[in-house]
Amino acid sequence: MNRFAAYPSLAGKTVVVTGGASGIGAAIVEHFARQGARTGFIDIDAKAGNALAARLKAEGHAAAFAPADLTDIAALNTALTSLERAHGPTQVLVNNAGHDDRHDLSSVSPAYFDERIAVNLRHQFFAAQAVAPAMRRAKEGAIINLGSTSWRLKVPGMPVYLAAKAAIEGLTRALARDLGADNIRVNCVVPGWVMTERQLTKWVTAEGEAEIMRNQCLPEKIMPDDVARMVLFLAADDSRMVTAQNFVVDGGWT
Repeated sequence: MNRFAAYPSLAGKTVVVTGGASGIGAAIVEHFARQGARTGFIDIDAKAGNALAARLKAEGHAAAFAPADLTDIAALNTALTSLERAHGPTQVLVNNAGHDDRHDLSSVSPAYFDERIAVNLRHQFFAAQAVAPAMRRAKEGAIINLGSTSWRLKVPGMPVYLAAKAAIEGLTRALARDLGADNIRVNCVVPGWVMTERQLTKWVTAEGEAEIMRNQCLPEKIMPDDVARMVLFLAADDSRMVTAQNFVVDGGWT
């Protein structure tokens, strides 16, 4: 028996996930598809995106992939238009894409600063801007932004990333106020240290695992599925009166 929730209100919903080809994003895409949503996703990695879409379609799910570099807002808008042609107007937007490159304060140039903001923050604003008109016409919608506990924990060695992730919580509250009159809900999911392939390959060591077990109240590794399930709840009608909030999925670390 499946121990996790099924949401009838997500069946047939049109969902778009940015950064959906791998990691947390891929888990979100898979979970929406298996809830019966018409799930589209955008990613710069065309090979991984096409493979995931093909697998979900083979399983009988409605999935569509549009490749794009999200730092190129024109390309982002083109991808959103492509997914709208495939599935219809976006009813749920999940702003997931981001990249946690490490960098030292002294090495950051203006160009690198702008590029990091573009990768981690700017596309969230413009994706919301693009889908908002259709949501307003429909008088309903849900936008879920992905933040990070990293800035709350003052993680060293990536100050621009932390600044961008902190700003996402402010953006969430601003959009919730501006869009709420049209019954559009905007919330933020704030993951802790999630065991994606990237994290396991690049950052998680025996010392890191010990730090997780020492600092989390729940001494288990957080998996992408754990974050995806919170996103599903915020997209479903079950959370219909929830907006402008941050939902931390970090095992109780912060």
